[in-house]
Amino acid sequence: MSEALIDERALSKLRWRCRRGLLENDLFIERFFNRFSTVLTVDQGKALADLMDLSDNDLLDVQLARKSLEQVDAQLNREDVREVLQMLREPL
Repeated sequence: MSEALIDERALSKLRWRCRRGLLENDLFIERFFNRFSTVLTVDQGKALADLMDLSDNDLLDVQLARKSLEQVDAQLNREDVREVLQMLREPL
């Protein structure tokens, strides 16, 4: 995995891409960016973008561990996506 940090322009685009229709998802994502935006790597940004391809309900279900990545999209059951999902789940 690349350890290169995501640049400001890519981070701004990623933030925009992460806007969701469900408030609950937005709260998880806002907390994620507040905690990790300064240390987010390019690969983590790509994994987060891949998670954003999920529907709002599926995204919330995997964040709350009501469903596994395998259940919502087997292609997302990868180490990089699991790492970002764990970061999204980290309590304050």
